[in-house]
Amino acid sequence: MRNTANIRHRRLKIGRINELNDPFEFLGVATKSASLRRRYQRLKDGLNDYMGLVCFSANWNNPVQWGHYADRHRGICLGFEVSAQAHKVTYVSERLLARPSAMKVEGPKAEAHVTEILTTKFEHWSYEDEYRLFPQLWDQDPSGHYFSEFDDQVALREVIVGHRSTISRDDIAQALGSLQPQVTSYKARLVFRSFNVVRQQNDRLWEQ
Repeated sequence: MRNTANIRHRRLKIGRINELNDPFEFLGVATKSASLRRRYQRLKDGLNDYMGLVCFSANWNNPVQWGHYADRHRGICLGFEVSAQAHKVTYVSERLLARPSAMKVEGPKAEAHVTEILTTKFEHWSYEDEYRLFPQLWDQDPSGHYFSEFDDQVALREVIVGHRSTISRDDIAQALGSLQPQVTSYKARLVFRSFNVVRQQNDRLWEQ
């Protein structure tokens, strides 16, 4: 099934910097200078040429994320144990100060400023509670996408099936294959008295 393809292939799709749904991504600096804006746009385009990003959330319980990123609760959520260096996103109300002097030469100041740009978003995105990895782009898939493989640093530990999903336990088991002993899989449900999503404790309500 389409929703389990990345489990079967043991991989995550790498997002492209210039294709993200937030147009402020990596352009979050505040400046009236057209030349400085072009300079930051060139930085963004340069980063897009050789690296992408893989995004994680610190929790899976937010129904808005299920609505936006999991096919309106009909998809699945993958839970990972991440030991690679993940960068926590900072959420702010105002755009960043431009620091062109920090980028004149390579070094710690330039690296810190670029990292700040890569990990800062408008505060209205804070519900995502996001962490990011920035893998380099290597071999392109025939579909035109790039993927990052599961490994010891990004290890699959949970598969959570959306409460509207028709994916069965057998579908997940077949997709996991040899990973089954290392991964917990279960169905989600809506909380009865709050706006939240939790584990469905009654496994009989999840089709075999």
